[in-house]
Order: sequence, then C-alpha cells, then structure tokens
Amino acid sequence: MLRSDASFDLTFTTMDFIAELKWRGMLHDAMPGLEEQLSKEQTTGYVGFDPTADSLHIGNLVPVMLLVHLQRAGHRPIALVGGATGMVGDPSGKTAERQFLDLEVLQHNLDSQKAQLERFLDFEGANAAQVVNNHDWFKDFSFLDFIRDVGKHITVNYMTAKESVKNRLEGGMSFTEFSYQLVQGYDFFHLWKTHNCLLQMGGSDQWGNMTTGTELIRRKGQGHAFALTAPLITKSDGSKFGKSEGGNIWIDKARTSAYKFYQYWINAADDDAAKYLRIFTLMNQDQILAIEAEHAENPGARAMQKALAADVTKRIHGEGDLNTAIAATALLFGKSTEEDLRALPESELLSVFEGVPQREVSRSDLAQGMGIIDMLAGGETPFLSSGGDARRALKENSVSVNRNKVGPDHTLTTQDAIGSGIILIQRGKKNHYLVRITG
Repeated sequence: MLRSDASFDLTFTTMDFIAELKWRGMLHDAMPGLEEQLSKEQTTGYVGFDPTADSLHIGNLVPVMLLVHLQRAGHRPIALVGGATGMVGDPSGKTAERQFLDLEVLQHNLDSQKAQLERFLDFEGANAAQVVNNHDWFKDFSFLDFIRDVGKHITVNYMTAKESVKNRLEGGMSFTEFSYQLVQGYDFFHLWKTHNCLLQMGGSDQWGNMTTGTELIRRKGQGHAFALTAPLITKSDGSKFGKSEGGNIWIDKARTSAYKFYQYWINAADDDAAKYLRIFTLMNQDQILAIEAEHAENPGARAMQKALAADVTKRIHGEGDLNTAIAATALLFGKSTEEDLRALPESELLSVFEGVPQREVSRSDLAQGMGIIDMLAGGETPFLSSGGDARRALKENSVSVNRNKVGPDHTLTTQDAIGSGIILIQRGKKNHYLVRITG
C-alpha cells in the first residue's frame, strides 16, 4: 500500500507539485494561475471515480497518483466516488451509452472502491484526505431545482462544443449522457462552496467536464477555480494500457491475482518501463535514473522492469503478495521444487497455470494408485497422444510430477495432491498439465 512507504512524507513541504508532475510525465494541461495558487496557500483538489466496477484497475492509478502527489506537496486531496454520476454514465471517450447499474450493484461498487481509495492516502494531519460521495448532495436535489439553479448558468452552445459531446451527436446521444457534464460540473461547484476546493484533476479526456465545473463556479458563484489533466497512458506497441488477454488489470487480487499483477509490470517494454517508473512509483528522479543506467549496462537483466514490478506490487498488495508473485514466476521461468509448489497459495498456483491442459481424476480412483502412463495418455483430455508417446517421454527422463522426475513405473496417489487436490505434471521446461482431483 502506498501509505506504508517510508518515503511517503505527507507533512507540508515546499515540493513544487507542478514541477513534480512535469518531470514524471504526468502533466498534460493546466489552467493559467494554478502554480501561483499552489505556491500561495494549502489548496484542496479532487478527483472523481465512477463506480462502474467493484474494483479500481491500474488505469485508475494515474488519477490516484495525482492525489498522492498533491498530498505529498502539502495540499489537501479529496477522492469523490460517484454515487450519483455513476447512475448517469460519463460519455467521455465512449462510442456507446453505458449500461445502467441497479442500486444494489452500484452501492457494492461504491463501498469497494471507497475501501481501496482509503489505502492510498493519509486521513490524518493538517492535510488529511477525504472520501466523499456525490449522491449525498444530489439525493435531495429535484430535477426542477437543478435545471433552475444550475442549468440556467450553462448554455447549450457551450455544452455541445465539448469534444465528448460533438463526437457522439451524429450517432445519437441521450439527454441523460448529454447532461453528465453539467452534473459533474455541479460536483466541482459543490466542493468549491462547501470545502473551498479550487482544483479538479483527471485524465485529459475529462477536460471538457472539468471546465464546465470551473465555468459554473465563475457564473453561479462568481469564484475562480482550476483544472489539471494528466495524459492518457499509451503503450509503445499501440495496445491499450492496463489491459491483458484476460481484460483489465484490477487492483483487487480476487479479480487479478498478485502473480498476474506482477507479470503485467515485469513484461513491460523498455520504453514503457521507463515511463511507468515515473508515473506509478514514488521513487525520486535520482533513484529512477540510477535504475535506468543499470538497465542500459545489461538490458537482458531487465532492471527497470524488476524494480517497477516489485515497487508497484508491494505498495498495492504488500510484501507478502510480492513474495508470492516472485515465487509463482519462478515456477514458470526459473528453478523450483516441490516444496516451492506446496508453499504457494492454491489460488496463485491456479493463476500461474491458467489455460494449460487439465484432466479430472476422482479421489477414489487415485487412492487406489494410477500409473504415470495411464495418467499421461488416458482420460478425455490426455496430456500425451498415446501410451507409446508417454513411454518415450519417460525414457528420455523429461517427465516430472510436482517438479520431481519420474520413470515409467511411477504410481500417483492422493499423497501427490497439492492443496485441495492439484497435481502438476510437466514434460520438458514448457509443457504443463494440471490434474484436478474431484470428490
């Protein structure tokens, strides 16, 4: 977790927030006058998160890190969870309208995301963080009151000029989605009025929504506020950041195992790893430059990727899960023993070998003993094509059970089971087969 990092000093400092974002490659745009405001006094800023799922994913870490750096610079962060806006759905960057969530699912997502956000920030001290829910101020706000007190301050011409709207008008856009920017704009106005919040931050695709908020503060409140955006993260190969073959990389390890989480970062391309070290870690510039220099001397050792994966995994999941992820990685790419297999949590073991061929064997059949040749070549999904193929592999000494080499006379029993009932069979270094024990 980020809070556990020893260098995470949240006392008021003279750290230049804007300069920090610039060298980290985290600044896309900012309104004029923001630097002067930040240097003048402690400033409150917020980021909004819509509860589209019951976990944040690593794409959400960019705005989270904006809040982290804001707090490290001595300012006051607010994380807003969108209990109200989550009912509407943000059209920014979308080609089709989002599916509405029922209230029970929405509340579950809100509670889960709030708990995750509370792990990243410090909620004590002079610049204590807050988590707020915009449903708290929208729940008693009638439609007529909203269009009279809020809607009259923003023109339709102003709203349709936004890129998030223009890109959708030709194909059709509901009034619900059209109104989203006004609802988000009121969030900023409310926080400005009740918390003296002067800054909203987010991804560059949020600029239109943010400026609606600053415009509402200017027109309705005769006040002044600021917006700041970070660039949308892209990968050097053109694929979408935060995605794998299985979809999003989630912070919740029930959705994305510690092993898969670690693997995402360890497999980053060199150009991406250098960028991610700046964006997703709290290492200072000298530390990152030293890692880059080490990597340049021996690229094959992947110093940047190892430092990145270790840092992010440890801060998000803790040292125990980092060690588990490293141990799981060794099962596929390094030397490991049966002891290593049995020490790994069963969920991580299954995560490592997700997608490999599997066979089910009843516990009662295995209790009587099953010859290795029958195990390799039998069943509906045999590992090897025939008994002859199995004998040849065994003769070559290329077959192992739970990392132990076996011969043609080997018999498997329930004693070979790992956890609730898993046996790992391997031919050579790369071919794996899972036996699942049932009953």
